[in-house]
Amino acid sequence: MYLLHGKLTARPGESQQLADILVEASGLVAKAKGCKLYVIGKDVNEPDAVYVTEIWDSREDHDNSLKLEAVRELITKAMPVIGAPPQKGQELEILGGAGIREI
Repeated sequence: MYLLHGKLTARPGESQQLADILVEASGLVAKAKGCKLYVIGKDVNEPDAVYVTEIWDSREDHDNSLKLEAVRELITKAMPVIGAPPQKGQELEILGGAGIREI
């Protein structure tokens, strides 16, 4: 499996709009091949930051999800509210945990 945890920084005052776009994206990628989890979160101490945590069957499935036309449209929609270049996401090895089943 492939786990990616990333942070996007919205322009000041626009984090809710960015979060809403990402929540909309979650509905699209939930139907994509290999998507196990796509969760959006905010840090109460960093109001412009929006986090995305994803689990996929493989990195290839994740990469293919970014090629979906509807996802690309949402990326275009999000660009104006992003205030800083996206930080490289943490690619983490899944060791186990509640809700994770071995493949």
